[in-house]
Amino acid sequence: MEVSEISQRSMNIRNVYHQFEESLHGSKWSIEEDALAYLTDAGLVGRLTMDQEQRWPAGNQARHELGQKLAENIWWLHVLSERMEFDLEAELIEFLEEKEKMVP
Repeated sequence: MEVSEISQRSMNIRNVYHQFEESLHGSKWSIEEDALAYLTDAGLVGRLTMDQEQRWPAGNQARHELGQKLAENIWWLHVLSERMEFDLEAELIEFLEEKEKMVP
């Protein structure tokens, strides 16, 4: 799947959530609220990783949850980059090219 398709699908889903937020609170979440939600999910990746490494008991579904949280974090990054008007694919390519120059 292309990065642009992932971004578009991510925003389609996020827009449905925005409608839900507006019905609950009268406004959609701000970019800052989206970033905080992303950070919460990133923290859960850490906790579920600890469970996978047998360093923290998270329960029977932890491996499945970890895979889903990893995917959700990617989803959030697409949402955040779109909302902040970054071309995530271009940024990723630039990042990788810079890192590749640093390693033998």
